[in-house]
Amino acid sequence: MQRARCLAGRRLNELARELKVPVPARVNRAKGWTGTLLETALGATAASLPEPDFQAIGVELKTVPVHPDGRPRESTYVCTLPSPGGGPPLWQHSNVRRKLARVLFVPVVYETGAGFADRIIGTPIIWSPSAEEEAALRADWEELMDLACTGKVESITAHHGTHLQIRPKAANSKARQRGVGEDGAPAQTLPRGFYLRASFTASIFQRCYARAG
Repeated sequence: MQRARCLAGRRLNELARELKVPVPARVNRAKGWTGTLLETALGATAASLPEPDFQAIGVELKTVPVHPDGRPRESTYVCTLPSPGGGPPLWQHSNVRRKLARVLFVPVVYETGAGFADRIIGTPIIWSPSAEEEAALRADWEELMDLACTGKVESITAHHGTHLQIRPKAANSKARQRGVGEDGAPAQTLPRGFYLRASFTASIFQRCYARAG
């Protein structure tokens, strides 16, 4: 947290120069760049492993694009939707629960007219779900996983889930991964991921900042 707080107020391009991290020439090639930059700055170790970014302390890093007033601009990616297999999945062993057990949220302020590398790093927040929040996330996860594991993944929309949702996550519409069809047979489906709704992240920010103030 001390290291993360030291980054608050700095612009991404300034930090990139300091760390000798190349800035993408085009915005359409910058997807994931901000998160990777902050991982480098803070010493994340997990890379692409299905574990919290800071493995030794069990903390996941989430960079969140926000409006100048602090409101999240979009939903926050958590992890990929796993390919179904084996017995019924359990919340206690899920990657979603593991990733959200302890989260370092770092807001990144999107100013109108500013280039993506000119964006400012905000004040970080460390968060763990309360018992009530975890119960709500678990209910969403169980509903979504039930649909995914019974061949109804194609029927999942942004309306499913109160705080947690499933959305497509692929470079293009031709990408496919192993899934289950409605008849229970193996089928190829569009890769998807779990996301926290912007409204849920906003409530976390409001509560944590109010407590800090």
